[in-house]
Amino acid sequence: MPQTATAGSLVLDHAAHFVPDLDAAAAALETLGFVVTPYSAQATPEGPTGTANRCVMLDAGYIELLAPVADTPHARRTREAMARYAGVHILALGTPDAAAEHARLARHGFAPPPVVELARDIEMADGATRRARFSVVRVPPAAMPEGRVQFVEQKTPECLWQPRWLQHDNGVSALAAAFVVADDPVAAAARYARFAGLAPRPAGAFVRLPTARGDLLVGSRKDFIALLGSAPAAPALAGYALACRDPAKLLERCARAGAVAQPRGTLYSARMPPALGGAWLFGTAGALASHLRYSGS
Repeated sequence: MPQTATAGSLVLDHAAHFVPDLDAAAAALETLGFVVTPYSAQATPEGPTGTANRCVMLDAGYIELLAPVADTPHARRTREAMARYAGVHILALGTPDAAAEHARLARHGFAPPPVVELARDIEMADGATRRARFSVVRVPPAAMPEGRVQFVEQKTPECLWQPRWLQHDNGVSALAAAFVVADDPVAAAARYARFAGLAPRPAGAFVRLPTARGDLLVGSRKDFIALLGSAPAAPALAGYALACRDPAKLLERCARAGAVAQPRGTLYSARMPPALGGAWLFGTAGALASHLRYSGS
């Protein structure tokens, strides 16, 4: 399965928790059965961003933990977002051409600032250090108020998706969907359709926008609470869905980590420990696909 978007396609690349304590958040994910990548500080050509991350790499997509580690404008914006609610604050769509997305967003009135060139050092399996590089396209916060909704072009995917980081004891294999909380889900879905060039489709109480790999699900806070057990006030990102080879393994890990899990038909929802925030929906890939496409509740 290609890890990055191919020509003419868009994928759900990753979702990110903003966390105050990177080690505590990583420990929570390890208790949940994940392999977590080492600490990595982020930088642009102008210098350090003041943030650092650790990640859970999946066969399809990944989960990021992002923490402020200095007093920079970027770190201050991260702290401000965390003060509003604990949990997921980045929804990143994978593109093969960041420059083309930037030009399209400008034509559609989103007023994107210049493309951001991010990089961080990654240790490879042979002990060598390589520079992982990413081109990121963002828009002003008011244009997409649910979070840091952005496009990312992965320039060096081989640095991130290393085989040693893909073997998770809980059987999780893919980031299947991201959850967008809006007061007016139909209007918000129309905005996301214009932002990403995706076709919205009804999914029960929600609106679904499918990418080539992974979905966006837009709904009200009330409906996300019914689905997930918790959700922040709109505008926000409530969490995401994970496809599992054996959901029972992740369910057992949730009990071990103190994550509150509940059955949702053939799926499970789970509220994350305080070190992470946010909520999950998980189950087999087939069960998730059926639920997201047809019931949505």
